[in-house]
Amino acid sequence: MRTAYKVLAYLVAAEVAIQAMAVVWAIAGLGKWVDGGGVLDKAVLVITSFFAKTRGAIKWAVIVFALVVVQGQLGFLGHEIPAVGLLHGLTALVLFGTALYAGRRMRNQTHTAASSAQERVTAPL
Repeated sequence: MRTAYKVLAYLVAAEVAIQAMAVVWAIAGLGKWVDGGGVLDKAVLVITSFFAKTRGAIKWAVIVFALVVVQGQLGFLGHEIPAVGLLHGLTALVLFGTALYAGRRMRNQTHTAASSAQERVTAPL
């Protein structure tokens, strides 16, 4: 059990370090992007979904956006009510899975659109 405890402790420490590095990297990159003239607000994903021209893109962008809002609120509320931390952790996993699903949907539809375009180009007249 001591080995299991030690491994879990090191895993938690490593995960905290990775999360901290990822957050700082994202913030630094975002700062550089904004300094270069980029604009970021809460609606960036939702706005880009209108131009994706893919069925369901807006719906999944709104779902991801709503989960981000819920995640943020649960994070703040967790400081007042520690049990809310359970929901914060669960919502993080749901958000992760939903964002991956939204991205994979786009990837699959991109491949399908490319295949259709290729078939039209190579189809005999």
